[in-house]
Amino acid sequence: MRTRKEIKAKDIWNEQKQDELKKFILSHSDKQTRERKIKNELLSIRFQIEDYIGNEHTDRPKMIREFVKMYLKAFNLSQRRLAELFEMESSNLHKYLVGDRKLNPGMILKLSTFTHTSPELWLRLQVKNELIEINREKEHNKEYRKYDYENLLVAEP
Repeated sequence: MRTRKEIKAKDIWNEQKQDELKKFILSHSDKQTRERKIKNELLSIRFQIEDYIGNEHTDRPKMIREFVKMYLKAFNLSQRRLAELFEMESSNLHKYLVGDRKLNPGMILKLSTFTHTSPELWLRLQVKNELIEINREKEHNKEYRKYDYENLLVAEP
């Protein structure tokens, strides 16, 4: 009769295995075309946006600019050059990216077309940030408690 040996995580996932995996990934990555590497980077950015939108435990908004900067880095572009591509002033683009202006349909379509993402993604990102601010305001401003329906229940005989 055989005795079973318990397999521990360190037996499978040790430093040597991690190094081997890193070498394999790097060697595979080196074989990819520039276009494939960029597409992988773009997918990574989209997944980061989706992860941020889906995370219910976010305490600070991530400005649209943070994600757009990732795209700019992937394409080795400046924000000024992106403004030129979008046929707008750099200062106007900046106001959208930092949240001074809400994204309008035209800006959403420019971002989604440029990044090959859905317009809904950018709208959901904007709404996520607005909800974080609303919840922060609700928590810090006790004045809104007077609007609670339970106050009616206590006040009525």
